[in-house]
Amino acid sequence: MTDPLAAPGDSPALPAAQDAGGPADIVPASLVSDPLAADVARGIARLFARNGIWCLPEMPLRNGRRADLMGVDAKGLVVIVEIKVARGDLLGDAKWPDYLDHCDRFFWGVPPGLDRTPLESEAYRPDCCGIIVADGYDAEILRHAPLHSLAAARRKVEVERLARAAMRRQTVLLDPHCDEFGAEIA
Repeated sequence: MTDPLAAPGDSPALPAAQDAGGPADIVPASLVSDPLAADVARGIARLFARNGIWCLPEMPLRNGRRADLMGVDAKGLVVIVEIKVARGDLLGDAKWPDYLDHCDRFFWGVPPGLDRTPLESEAYRPDCCGIIVADGYDAEILRHAPLHSLAAARRKVEVERLARAAMRRQTVLLDPHCDEFGAEIA
């Protein structure tokens, strides 16, 4: 099985864009107030879904941070995407390195019109961060995130936490009264 997030030549071409709607329409709750951020999240979720990567929005991490999108691919590798839709927000983000201990691949998710020049600087470690440009319909990987493998025990913990969060969210969707039982894993 090929790695869908690997560099070009290592994986098949991505399928064409799909119309709006469908199961890949996940939108992080905190991004709902910003339609542009919601569109970026939706486009990335669609790209990932076509490539067998299923993600959750706003996944709490053990260090107190929240990943905008966190997912697992078919090989069990953990992917995190930090979404930025404004240059000021991107330049002011000093917390992003905190995500690196929780994933095998880290991407910046940005809209098409955002100036990506800062992401090319050493401050944003191009050696470990990929870039995905997305709108409300689709996404494209501009720079593939290199694999920085988590230790097996760490990956197991992250995948289990992600699975439990997904099951809790699904249960609450089916029965909102279950929301009062337990809290999302932090």
